[in-house]
Amino acid sequence: MKIKTALILCAGFGKRLHPLTSKTPKPLLKIKNITLLERTLNIIKQLEIKNVKINTFHLENEIINFLSNYKSNINIDIIKDGKDILDTGGGIINLIKSSSENDFIVFNPDTIWGLKYKDELEKMIEYYYSNKLNNLLLVVNKNKSFDKRLKGDFELKNSNLVKYKEKNYIYIGCQIINKKIFQNITEKSFSISKIWNTEIDKNNLHGFESKEDFIHVTDLEIYNKLLKIN
Repeated sequence: MKIKTALILCAGFGKRLHPLTSKTPKPLLKIKNITLLERTLNIIKQLEIKNVKINTFHLENEIINFLSNYKSNINIDIIKDGKDILDTGGGIINLIKSSSENDFIVFNPDTIWGLKYKDELEKMIEYYYSNKLNNLLLVVNKNKSFDKRLKGDFELKNSNLVKYKEKNYIYIGCQIINKKIFQNITEKSFSISKIWNTEIDKNNLHGFESKEDFIHVTDLEIYNKLLKIN
């Protein structure tokens, strides 16, 4: 089976990248003259996913204008958060409620996505379906993070994600989820971590380990470092 629809979360304020993000939304910041959003779209195309839904809020017209000039054979649907930002969980629900699909791959564009991830993501999708999961998070050992300040989010035990005192694994901004995972949610605006914590309590949050070096545009300091790398 294949994932048919990808979601890209583009609504955030990017506060840790001010003052750059006061005029440019974080997904449109460039590394080596390529925006973070375009890098994300490129990996989605490599996965041969034809439908993309993108949410917007902060400086949404900038993202809309960028996409109007973006040439691609994939279908891109822009869905606004509305009057109030919906956070990651609420944003995902708002994106998928108009879709007849059940499974979605979700990307955060502040990870530097590249073609090196193609094989891993294909294996991740295969693992998700072959094990009949309703969630799967891409994680990496924090030793492979470019930003050495990042603390771990989880521990990975037998492909399950748990929260012990020692947390050596970082969520790197890609997950596969089934829409049924949201069926008991009544809030409009909430973090996706609420879902993760509920699944952890049921011993049902799953992780897929990336072996690639993890580069994430954490803040202005890291962004400026990345600009200096040839």
